[in-house]
Amino acid sequence: MIERTVRGVRVPGVMYGTAWKEDRTQELVEEAFVTGYRAFDTANQRKHYHEAAVGEALRGRERGQLFLQTKFTHRAGQDHRLPYDAVAPIGTQVEQSFGSSLAHLHTTYVDAYVLHGPSTTRGLAPEDVDAWRAMERLHDTGAAHLLGVSNVTRDQLEQLCGLARVPPAFVQNRCHATRGWDADVRALCRRRDVTYQGFSLLTANRATLARPLFDEVMHRTGGTREQIVFRFAVQVGMLPLTGTSSPQHMRDDLAIDDFELTEREVEAIERAGAP
Repeated sequence: MIERTVRGVRVPGVMYGTAWKEDRTQELVEEAFVTGYRAFDTANQRKHYHEAAVGEALRGRERGQLFLQTKFTHRAGQDHRLPYDAVAPIGTQVEQSFGSSLAHLHTTYVDAYVLHGPSTTRGLAPEDVDAWRAMERLHDTGAAHLLGVSNVTRDQLEQLCGLARVPPAFVQNRCHATRGWDADVRALCRRRDVTYQGFSLLTANRATLARPLFDEVMHRTGGTREQIVFRFAVQVGMLPLTGTSSPQHMRDDLAIDDFELTEREVEAIERAGAP
């Protein structure tokens, strides 16, 4: 499997996303591990994730083989099942959520800890800065090896990079072909040495994947549409996430180092979502 090194930490080239799986979370994470996945993304946000089930699925696995990434989610993104005291200061909420994540995942550290989106649509609010400062303190202890942010705009990322003592190593965004595969944010990531994690690469881009371009690339490479998208993501520097529940698709999404896209194909796919 393709791997990369991000600021001294080895990261598998494709990550398995665990959102929206509810009672099937443990079963699917176990299946993904057996298939060959070693990087897993979750969040301490019971509204959309079952982090404890991820931990049960991976319990007893050799920790050094795994890349575990989880997130702190602000109150507005949670339901009633909070992993922290709702009236506590933000820094305390981060510490409580993080401690709960370690317990869920049966680990003493995470490979990446991610701010699960700023609390406002424009700029960064004081609570976002407070959350990042608390995350930096966790990084200082060695309990969070890398930090990241998700669901972020280019301007928010620029602002965060400007104030961070420990700069983000990752950005995780929903990636729309109609927006140039998040071209503005990816460009800033390249300039700031931030690894871009793309999610919803398939579900957000069904219309684009149906275009004749993908038929042509499939014919030349023998790959599926899904494999071509993931191969494209890797070649342009993304770390792709897959959340498939299909064992066959799990295998397919890992088997993307058997072929390579030409420079012309990569350029065409970059433009494929344009009107």
